[in-house]
Amino acid sequence: MSNLKITCVIVDDEPMALNLVESYVEKTPFLTLKKKCNSAIEAMEYIKTEPVDLLFLDIQMPDLTGIAFSKMLPKETRVIFTTAFDQYALEGFKVEALDYLLKPFDYAEFLAAANKARTWFELIKGKKPSIVSEEKEFLFVKSEYKQLRIKLEDVLYFEGLKDYIKIWIKDNPKPILTLMSLKSLEEELPDTKFMRVHRSFIVSLKNIEVIERSQIIINNQRITVSEQYKNKFTDYINSNSLNL
Repeated sequence: MSNLKITCVIVDDEPMALNLVESYVEKTPFLTLKKKCNSAIEAMEYIKTEPVDLLFLDIQMPDLTGIAFSKMLPKETRVIFTTAFDQYALEGFKVEALDYLLKPFDYAEFLAAANKARTWFELIKGKKPSIVSEEKEFLFVKSEYKQLRIKLEDVLYFEGLKDYIKIWIKDNPKPILTLMSLKSLEEELPDTKFMRVHRSFIVSLKNIEVIERSQIIINNQRITVSEQYKNKFTDYINSNSLNL
């Protein structure tokens, strides 16, 4: 069990909502409440001198909305939005919120969102065990509250989407979605089998079917090799080509 502690601030202009979320935080062992604020402006002033990991942030507030405030936060501070209006869900995810709680929500819903935050911080702060087996044959990932064991030889490529990764596998039309950064994954994968070729893609070298100019084709998917990774990829191709 991880000993990670997540510091948090609750921001809401409704006293009852503040107190409810406070009660939820206090019964969650890995959360540490630093402050309750009844406005985004108050929270902004506090965070200037006392940085925290996580905000439970209401969206509709006077003077400064939660969405606007979230865009001013340092990248290390993450947000779980709490609101009574479901029309803000899409906008919330556009600003990379970890989750979105629709009022009224119970403790089970709160805990599910908090656990998602814990998973994210464990990955970012490096408090996780290796996700790849010592034999470098299997990948262990968490998806939909399950730990899945994936054969590396079956992976076609990994596609990064902000804090999430899509894992595309042979004979599987839908990808596996997991909360993880592509950089963290890249550090775990064996570099003899996988290579990063783009800021959003890591490919399985053995599953490359065609290389056409600056594009790799795997399973009918075209993946561009970006300038940042072109030299390394070209060296790999040259070292594995027949010079006729």
